[in-house]
Amino acid sequence: MAKPFSFLNIITYLGLAIGLVYACFPVLWMLFSSLKSNREIFSLPPELFPKEYTLKAYYSIFSSPMKVRFFLNSYLVATVVTLLTLFVAILAGYSFSRHSFKLKKPLNLFIISTQTVPPISLLIPYFGIVVAFRMYDTYFALIFTYMVFTLPYAILLMTGYFNTLPKELDEAVIIDGGSSFTALWRVLVPVSIPGIVATGVYTFLLSWNEFLFALTLTKSTEMRTVPIGIQLLMGQHSYEWNEMMAMSILGSFPVLIMYMVAQRYFLEGLTAGSVKN
Repeated sequence: MAKPFSFLNIITYLGLAIGLVYACFPVLWMLFSSLKSNREIFSLPPELFPKEYTLKAYYSIFSSPMKVRFFLNSYLVATVVTLLTLFVAILAGYSFSRHSFKLKKPLNLFIISTQTVPPISLLIPYFGIVVAFRMYDTYFALIFTYMVFTLPYAILLMTGYFNTLPKELDEAVIIDGGSSFTALWRVLVPVSIPGIVATGVYTFLLSWNEFLFALTLTKSTEMRTVPIGIQLLMGQHSYEWNEMMAMSILGSFPVLIMYMVAQRYFLEGLTAGSVKN
């Protein structure tokens, strides 16, 4: 027999329902605004649903090579940053977790201390470095800069996850004649998929959404990313609100799908490092 709902359960579900509406309403407004004409968006009183549904905003985006280039740039930069960050973080996390060396504690302290520095305070120094090395307005400038911000936290995540894995796994491989490299890539990495997915999702989202450094370190329209592309739709005399909403939907949808697919691994990877065996 089903257990009847208590007053506490009703309050709990009511609170969850209110939270769901509060979180989803801006997204729905953005979605329906992208299906309106720019004039209808300013109609008074404002209405959630369009009077006439139109895909002109989406057609304008896909028919413009420049706007499509914004998405390609974001995907390229975010993907490369994610892959390189994961590779370095796996190696560094394995070293911190399994080996002892002289500079282990100072390096750990340095990695943690980098998280206390506001990124905006590094904008001018990074701009000077990028210009000095002639990387301004290139993919290398964005990839190099983003990795500086993603690596410390990624290393901490991977170190915490490797700490939850028993050292007997490494020892068994070494006893069988394998090396530490073999133990890492053939044993530890396959069982560390949740931690790797959590680190990868975090890195991809940070690289995809970044605005300030992408605006500062690029100049040509061909190098702009999606956040900058949305800002460029704000003209001097008029804003293309429907295109801005459409580009925001297109920019959010792939990331949302990626998070939904990897949600189980993402949550497991984030919580695993908080428990030490």
